[in-house]
Amino acid sequence: MLRVVDLSRTSDLDAETGAASPPGVIVAHGSAADLARSEYWFDTATFTLTEDICTDRRVVMVGSVPEALAELTARCRQWPHASSVCDDVLRAVEPAGPALPAVVTESLAYSTLQAGPEFARWLAERGPARLPHSADPVLAQRDGDILRITFNRPQRHNAFSTDARGALLDALTVAQLDPSVTGIVLRGNGPSFCSGGDLAEFGTFSDPASAHLARTRHSPALALDALTARLGHACRAEVHGRVMGSGLEMAAFCGWVAARGDSVFGLPELSLGLIPGAGGTLSVTRRIGRWRTAYLVLSGRTIDADTALEWGLADSTYVAAQGDSQ
Repeated sequence: MLRVVDLSRTSDLDAETGAASPPGVIVAHGSAADLARSEYWFDTATFTLTEDICTDRRVVMVGSVPEALAELTARCRQWPHASSVCDDVLRAVEPAGPALPAVVTESLAYSTLQAGPEFARWLAERGPARLPHSADPVLAQRDGDILRITFNRPQRHNAFSTDARGALLDALTVAQLDPSVTGIVLRGNGPSFCSGGDLAEFGTFSDPASAHLARTRHSPALALDALTARLGHACRAEVHGRVMGSGLEMAAFCGWVAARGDSVFGLPELSLGLIPGAGGTLSVTRRIGRWRTAYLVLSGRTIDADTALEWGLADSTYVAAQGDSQ
């Protein structure tokens, strides 16, 4: 379930290969002095916690290691399947590799969890839900050579629905097919960029296999990855407010992420018995490494714009223009 490694009581001599089976969730912790002699555990652990200053992307600084460990232990006990599958996927995904195998791996794992007891428990606790209709969930406007794409469900903090995914993919496909498009700006109307998948829609697919095919055959993640490969920094996300779940995962695929000061970033899927399912195990990992990605998922904690900038989840900050609808 969860193995805790106290770096003050171990060393690289305690290395275990773990080749016979997946190593599982391993959280290491220690002081700055402990970290200095623990290279093996940096790579082997799911992530490492410390209360001391450390810029290594494999390490997460927390205010209290005991409190963080208690929270992580409780969450891994509540969602053991999702926690273990998250760790497995993050170890399997190759950030420097092509997007398609990573997206397929993530989606297969996500579908597995959709058929599992933890997601079923969440659905039962949520109860019946009604998905409100949105006439234009995504707006696309050509501005010279720039395509401006705007999430447009402000009353729901731009929660991502099937209709929004289809409209976003249509806009991105136009950009892929039109070589005169030299830049893309992805934004959100209202108080947030995108608060993640619309919870009212979860569980509406008839079966996990159909959901997997929908995710991988109609994937904004793959389109954004291809456009970023072509446009680089000119494929840009301007985020604000809630940048959560699929919203964060899609923004991370962009070549440049500009965050307003009120931005809050997080990956809350574990509380549904799931893992990121919009390509985030690749896009977020490319930016901040598998270790901090795992921390965001397993801890459920959010980070602010300054921390996102420090970690590399954002590339710059911006101030909203006067009269901006955001």
